[in-house]
Amino acid sequence: MIDFFKTLDKLSRVNQRFPSKAAVIAVNFSKERFVKKDWVDRSRVSWKKRKRKGRGSTLVRSGRLKRSIRKLRVTSSYIVIGTDVPYAQIHNEGGDIKKSVRVRAHGRRISRGTRGGQSKVKSHTRKMNLKIPKRQFIGESAVLARRIERMLERDIKNALR
Repeated sequence: MIDFFKTLDKLSRVNQRFPSKAAVIAVNFSKERFVKKDWVDRSRVSWKKRKRKGRGSTLVRSGRLKRSIRKLRVTSSYIVIGTDVPYAQIHNEGGDIKKSVRVRAHGRRISRGTRGGQSKVKSHTRKMNLKIPKRQFIGESAVLARRIERMLERDIKNALR
């Protein structure tokens, strides 16, 4: 009889800790996408390569986006992970950016040729039409769900021992 109550107590603790542990697994899974440069659901979809070489890895120049992924809300019935970085959604989902930006008048150094100097750039508007490819790093994934299931199965088996 005492063993039954001990086992029940252990299972209760597993149930209480499960959402927080699942959230940690989900955050780590999302951060792992930045290392592997792909999205894994039922099949693996590699991220599109950058057009220009730059410093840092794809989507990781300063590391701000990767560091910002965290648990936003954890309840007994669901978890929410996310980020507060403004450009995260366009990179995760892909899409077009169509904006006009105003360029202020300024001087530009001229280093070409024999004579140095400055040229004046007049103020103008520049139209930007950018296509950002989809490089998913947050979302629902069959692989993530399987990892969470295995963690829960392992914890339940340990509690029943």
